[in-house]
Amino acid sequence: MTHDTSSLPPTGGIGFFERYLTLWVLLCIAAGIALGRLAPDLAATLDRMSVMVDGAPVISIPIAICLFFMMYPIMVKIDFAEVWQAGRSLQPVLLTLVVNWAIKPFTMYLIASFFLGSLFLPFIGPAAVDHVSMPLGVSLDVGQAYGAGTVVLHEGVKMLEVPLWRSYLAGCILLGIAPCTAMVLVWGHLARGNAGHTLVMVAINSLTMLVLYGALGGLLLGMGKLPVPWRALLLSIAVYVALPLVAGIVSQRWIVRSLGRAWFEERFLRWLQPITITALLATLVLLFSFKGDTIVANPLTILWIAIPLLVQTVLIFAVTYLLAKLLGFTYENAAPSAMIGASNHFEVAIATAAMLYGLASGAALATVVGVLIEVPVMLMLVKFCLRTEHWFPRGTTAPTSI
Repeated sequence: MTHDTSSLPPTGGIGFFERYLTLWVLLCIAAGIALGRLAPDLAATLDRMSVMVDGAPVISIPIAICLFFMMYPIMVKIDFAEVWQAGRSLQPVLLTLVVNWAIKPFTMYLIASFFLGSLFLPFIGPAAVDHVSMPLGVSLDVGQAYGAGTVVLHEGVKMLEVPLWRSYLAGCILLGIAPCTAMVLVWGHLARGNAGHTLVMVAINSLTMLVLYGALGGLLLGMGKLPVPWRALLLSIAVYVALPLVAGIVSQRWIVRSLGRAWFEERFLRWLQPITITALLATLVLLFSFKGDTIVANPLTILWIAIPLLVQTVLIFAVTYLLAKLLGFTYENAAPSAMIGASNHFEVAIATAAMLYGLASGAALATVVGVLIEVPVMLMLVKFCLRTEHWFPRGTTAPTSI
């Protein structure tokens, strides 16, 4: 793993696409809603392009393609063979793992349950329902109960009818168990953090997801009385994490061996940089082509979901930052540790929600709201770090600016 910032924007700051990600997401919402209303047959045709298992759509082919190109540029940047170097800074690594996997998923569940299932329930609608995909491998008759849902025939297809707020809760859970995205490399850089620690934790979290994502997802979804499609969870990890992970490792080694490390970092990674964002935006247009009617009918839906996600992000950042202070971390390790905890791997969350519950589900919508608030909230936390760096001992890191 190279501990440099060659894959970051040349100015040393956040790139054009990343800086205005919230604006692009809003434009995609508008474009998706327009597509769904002006060309409903096209949207339905794209949704039917799926890999079928036992007569049920399991993997949306357009979404799978988009999601691969969202994940591959993230995975190809990391040399997993050098993750062992993290042992030189064992304490920051352990803190990040504990926060990401032992604290964050459960605080997300509790916060989202309180806001969506209690405080905001009158606004969401206690009787409002959502239709989500049947769990892979589960055969039930119409009228049978499964968790908090009931099997119904919706537009000629057997689906689970669940309370709408629980569908939103499912999306929040999937965000809460998906820590750390490639964007955290930018946040850590802007906060003048230890780039090596950030890169190592992106690698370790990606590997840890292979083991814990399905287990924690099944546990928390079950606690929320939501469908727990174990086979689909495992398939999601295989398709959206393991596949791009293996492709990234293999292609990185081949390119470096054939064309050299300098060409890989200076040419290949820069060429890949806009691909993740472009694939993400294409996914959002597809998603909102199905979910547009919900947004138009209740435009405050995004606000009800955004508030618990905002509370969760700030809470996890504060917990990690405080623990880093109590443990005597240098600022260079404290800042990225807190950023990694606060940031979400929304690419995996979106893909998993679409696979488990359907592209038109409330769960998929909730994961998109995570994208919507990511940039402004994380930039706010970066600025907080820069204003409080005097709270910590300092190492040596080249300055940067926002």
